[in-house]
Amino acid sequence: MAMATTTAGGGKVQVQPRGPVAALALLLLLLVLAAGLGGGGAEAQQTTCAGQLNGLAPCLRYSVPPLPGQAPPAPGPDCCSALGAVSRDCACGTFGIINSLPAKCGLPPVRCQ
Repeated sequence: MAMATTTAGGGKVQVQPRGPVAALALLLLLLVLAAGLGGGGAEAQQTTCAGQLNGLAPCLRYSVPPLPGQAPPAPGPDCCSALGAVSRDCACGTFGIINSLPAKCGLPPVRCQ
């Protein structure tokens, strides 16, 4: 099931959903972007979970599943450094939120292999 999206220039782009894992990756991307809209000083933001998630921007290209038959790219040093700066509590809390969303939306749970 493809969805058509209109771009700012008026053109159409076909978006192919790739299953629940892609949806969760997109959700994580949205959480990271939303965390960046939070205001506050850079120092204070880095100590919050939202600030830590905002720091994951270098990992965005690695958070979307590759096309079938393609290997996922290895994360770069900027991504690895940003990921290391996310606290265990922040990471676990974020995954808990992501895992609970399907049930709150009346969808079946996501099971990853």
